[in-house]
Amino acid sequence: QVQVVESGGGLVQPGGSLRLSCAASGFFISVYDISWYRQAPGKERELVAGGSIGGKVNYANSVKGRFTISRHNDKNTVYLQMNNLKHEDTAVYYCYAVRIYEPRLDLWGQGTQVTVSS
Repeated sequence: QVQVVESGGGLVQPGGSLRLSCAASGFFISVYDISWYRQAPGKERELVAGGSIGGKVNYANSVKGRFTISRHNDKNTVYLQMNNLKHEDTAVYYCYAVRIYEPRLDLWGQGTQVTVSS
């Protein structure tokens, strides 16, 4: 079964850290661009961090300097390290994979909840 599965979410205090994992099964991430999105209650889904197979990364301005996306092809997993978490980072975080060659194929995970609260 071709899918991505997120894990690592939870409840953390402001200033704390979490590492999210996006584990791929049924395909190799080496030919997929993989990004992290998030959706807070009442808000649209937004891009948090994007990572291409060529190593290019980009971040939302709100997380620059605090979040780091990393790709580990040997583990077929992409991580999102989140440091200095803030209340406004509370959201469901989703992994999104897009195959780089035709036919295009894209996959969403089921999401993992991150709650930042004291």
